[in-house]
Amino acid sequence: MTQPLIALVDCNNFYVSCERVFRPDLLNRPVVVLSNNDGCIVARSQEVKNLGIKMATPVHQVQQLINRHRIQLLSSNYTLYADMSNRVMQCLEAYAPLVEVYSIDESFLDLTSVCKNNSITYGQQIRQSVYRSTGIPVCVGIGPTKTLAKLANYAAKKWKKTNGVLDLSDPIRREKLMRLVPVNEVWGIGRQTFKRLQLMGINTVYDLAIQPVDSIQAQFNIVVARTVMELNGIACLSLDDIQPDKQQIVCSRSFKRRLTIYRELAEALATFCSRAAEKLRKQHSVTGSITVFIRTNPYNLNEPQYQRSIHTLLNHSTSDTRQIISIAKRLLKDIFKAGYRYQKCGVQLGHIQAASIPNQMDLFDFTKQVSQNSSKDLMTTIDKINQRFPKGITLSATGINTDWQTPVEHLSQRYTTSWNEIAVVKCH
Repeated sequence: MTQPLIALVDCNNFYVSCERVFRPDLLNRPVVVLSNNDGCIVARSQEVKNLGIKMATPVHQVQQLINRHRIQLLSSNYTLYADMSNRVMQCLEAYAPLVEVYSIDESFLDLTSVCKNNSITYGQQIRQSVYRSTGIPVCVGIGPTKTLAKLANYAAKKWKKTNGVLDLSDPIRREKLMRLVPVNEVWGIGRQTFKRLQLMGINTVYDLAIQPVDSIQAQFNIVVARTVMELNGIACLSLDDIQPDKQQIVCSRSFKRRLTIYRELAEALATFCSRAAEKLRKQHSVTGSITVFIRTNPYNLNEPQYQRSIHTLLNHSTSDTRQIISIAKRLLKDIFKAGYRYQKCGVQLGHIQAASIPNQMDLFDFTKQVSQNSSKDLMTTIDKINQRFPKGITLSATGINTDWQTPVEHLSQRYTTSWNEIAVVKCH
C-alpha cells in the first residue's frame, strides 16, 4: 500500500509579502501590518521579528523601536490579501489532485503518488512556481500526516539549510528533528496543554511522540492522542477539499472616539451586521440566533464602567441584512444605557446552518415563502454589486454617518482589484 504524502504550503509573512510584491523598496526593510484600527501589530517581517517585537503588540508600546529602526507601518489591506491568496491557491491546484485551503496563507496538498520519489525537487518546483506567478515566497513541509507536514514546514522556515523544503517521511530524519523542537510547536498543542506536558517532563516533540497513546488519551483527550499517532506517521486527520462552514460569525470593532448616544451605536452596529450577513451568505448559510454586545473601556478606571450582551433566537433563520439589522437594533435598545462612553460594540451570529435546509413554515402566512425568495434575490444582487464596486450599497439602521470609524493612515493601494489603483511601472 502506498504511504500517504501530505504537503503543507505556507506563505512567508503573508501580509508583508503581499505589500512587498508591489513595493520592492520594502524588501529587506522592517515592516509591520497593523490591525483594523491601526492599534496593534498583526503581521511582521523577519527583520521586525528579529527585533523581538511580538504579535498583537499595541503600536504605542513599541513606538520608540519603530522610530529608532524606521519600521514601515502599513494598515491592513484585506482586499489585496484576499485576492493574492486566491492567486496562490489557484497556482497550487496545478500540483495536486486534492487541495485543502486551511487558511488565507496555508494549504494542504495530497502528493501521494504524485512526486515519483522525489518530494524535495517537487517541493522546490511548487515554491518556484508560486513565486514566479504571484511574487509570494512560500515554504513547503512534507510528511505522511498533516501534523508531520506542519512540523516539517516549521523547520523549513526556521532553518535556511532546508532551502524552504523539508520532507519528514524518513523516520530517522524525523526523530532527529523531533529531539530539537519544543513540544509547543506541534500543531494543536495549546498553551494549557503545553503547561501540563511540561509538568510531566514532556518538553520536546520526541518526548510526546514516544508516549503511549492510551495513556495520553486518558490524561488529556482523543485530540492529543491522535496528535501522538500522527507524529508517528499514522494518519488520523483526513484531507478535505471543502473548507467547513463557520459555525459562528462575529463582527466588532473599537471606535476612534467614545460613543455616547444610541443613534451612533446603532449606526456602527448596522455596519457590523452588514459585514456579518455578507460572510453568512458567502458560505450559503443562514443564522438562527443573534447576540449584540456593548462595553466601555475597561482600562480607563476613571470612568464609569458598563458592559452588557443580549441574545435572541429567531423564529425563522435568515441571511437578510435588513432583518439582522432590525433585530440587532431592537436588542441594542434593550441594553443601551445613557451616561456611558462606549468604546466597542459588535454582533455575533449563531445557530448557523446551510441555507438549503428547509425552514419551519408558517401554515397561516402564505406570503412568507414569496418574501423569502424575493429577499434572497435582493441580497444576491446587493452582494454582486458590492463585489464589483466595494461598498457600493450600504444598508443602514439610521443614516450613513461613519465618523465613529477609526481612520487608517497607512493603507496601501488595491493593486489587483481596482483599475484606479493599479500599479504603475515607469521605465527610464
